[in-house]
Amino acid sequence: MSNNDIIDVTTKGAPPEDSLKTWGWVSYILHLIVAVAAVVPGAQVSIALLIIALVMDLVKRDDAAGTWQASHFSWRIRTVLWAGVLYVLTFPLFLLFYLPGAIAWLVISVWFLYRIVRGMVAMNAGKPING
Repeated sequence: MSNNDIIDVTTKGAPPEDSLKTWGWVSYILHLIVAVAAVVPGAQVSIALLIIALVMDLVKRDDAAGTWQASHFSWRIRTVLWAGVLYVLTFPLFLLFYLPGAIAWLVISVWFLYRIVRGMVAMNAGKPING
């Protein structure tokens, strides 16, 4: 081999599962920021973080099909959609009586936080999330 020989070296990217896991962690962290802010009074953050996380999950969900991580993408998507529906349904309580609306939103926010933490624990263990 002389100094003029060209050696073609190609690096292989991270396995697809590692890439999906990275996307999953980014999404879970964005969800967690929003969930904690929803429970802590006065710590509201932009809903844009939640929308970004939801779009990420919708875009990458097909890439996760057939893997243990597919359940996490579905879990996060369902969590956001159900929370959104519940917030919209309970919004009229704020218009009629503030306290019932505040209690309902607190319960929804705690439920949302629980689901995100539960998903993160399962992801950390490398297990699918059932539910």
